[in-house]
Amino acid sequence: MGIISSFQNIFKIPELKNRVLFTLALLAVYRIGAHIPTPGINGEALSEFLAQSGASALMGFFDMFSGGALSRVTIFALGIMPYISASIILQLLTVVIPAIGKIAKEGEAGRKKIVRYTRYGTIVISVIQSFGIAVGLESMQNGAFIQNPGWSFRLLTMLTLTSGTAFIMWLGEQITERGIGNGISLIIFAGIVARFPSAIITTVRLLQAGELSIFFVVFLVVMMIAVVGAIIYMERGQRKIPVQYAKRVVGRKVYGGQSTHLPLKINTAGVIPPIFASSIIMFPATVAGFIAIPWVQAVARQLSPGTVLYTMLYVGMIIFFAFFYTAIIFNPVDIADNLKKYGGYIPGIRPGQKTSEYIYKVLSRLTFVGAFYLAAVCIIPEILIGRFNVPFYFGGTSLLIAVGVALDTVSQIESHLITRSYEGFLKKGRIKGRKG
Repeated sequence: MGIISSFQNIFKIPELKNRVLFTLALLAVYRIGAHIPTPGINGEALSEFLAQSGASALMGFFDMFSGGALSRVTIFALGIMPYISASIILQLLTVVIPAIGKIAKEGEAGRKKIVRYTRYGTIVISVIQSFGIAVGLESMQNGAFIQNPGWSFRLLTMLTLTSGTAFIMWLGEQITERGIGNGISLIIFAGIVARFPSAIITTVRLLQAGELSIFFVVFLVVMMIAVVGAIIYMERGQRKIPVQYAKRVVGRKVYGGQSTHLPLKINTAGVIPPIFASSIIMFPATVAGFIAIPWVQAVARQLSPGTVLYTMLYVGMIIFFAFFYTAIIFNPVDIADNLKKYGGYIPGIRPGQKTSEYIYKVLSRLTFVGAFYLAAVCIIPEILIGRFNVPFYFGGTSLLIAVGVALDTVSQIESHLITRSYEGFLKKGRIKGRKG
């Protein structure tokens, strides 16, 4: 009853109710758009062909992020991946190019410039990717899925898919600004969750037909529950570094003297590393799958989920981006300087450089554990699909994103409730939100 009453409290706060309803409305718009076909393409015949071809596992993985829009080649076929790719490039450039790094540190004005550059990058990447898809579709089965091949079809497809991605980007920004939660994350979440009902129906049909055993289905359900539990446990895990503030006398008042802690999450980077890693690997493999050239098809097969090369690249990139993204969003030197400025110190550690070195050492160990936790969770689908022939693309990546985004959104809703003196979803303690 506690959780039900907490949901009821959402609608007692006009501002929070409007934010939640606004978010749900825009997500509904996104899901409707994911079913609008791209002009000039026989989407049903193409979906059937892709489902029966060897690229089905790869399409299933890409579809996990687009909510099934890619396999049907709808107006949202590119999904939000171009935006994520542009974000990756901009964040890499902030480290490589000092001028862009300086812009990123200019506060709100710098953030707006980076956002603007990210939008431009999203459009450029969308144009390139949509052109590749258009050319690839024309070469598949000698253009059997295209009504009028040629430059008119290519330009129309480029315009349609690029506009679709730009619209999704706008939806995400509107949700972040006027809704609840992170808009881009919620759009990916909606695409993942939208696949669950069809996956359940497919599993039940295979079970009734005798193609799957009841023991395997039970095993699959138990493992999914275990993975969700592990994700929740690790996402909420923290290392609390004790911090003591010295007493300061200002006039007749005494400031400081209290003890607190600096919370460091096990997985500081959140769901960003697997999203970054998959976006880098997925698109080249997907485009290669559309091109009917033997050696290109061989590359596509090697980069498909389940292969040794794909798994090694995926794990390596997840670990790299876990460290890389943590280094971007968490600076031990700035933390140490702020502690020193306000009279704070870690017991047994000298303020200044020694404090930053200590924080960096602890953060590196936590990130190492968090990176391997992410990699372990994300390669579960490779084992299932490769060895047990799971009838749908179940995976740690999808569960990780779904659970992580759900925890983050619930945490924000709970913050609104507690701010207005309503009880949150958990009476004994708040849900700890994620960074990233």
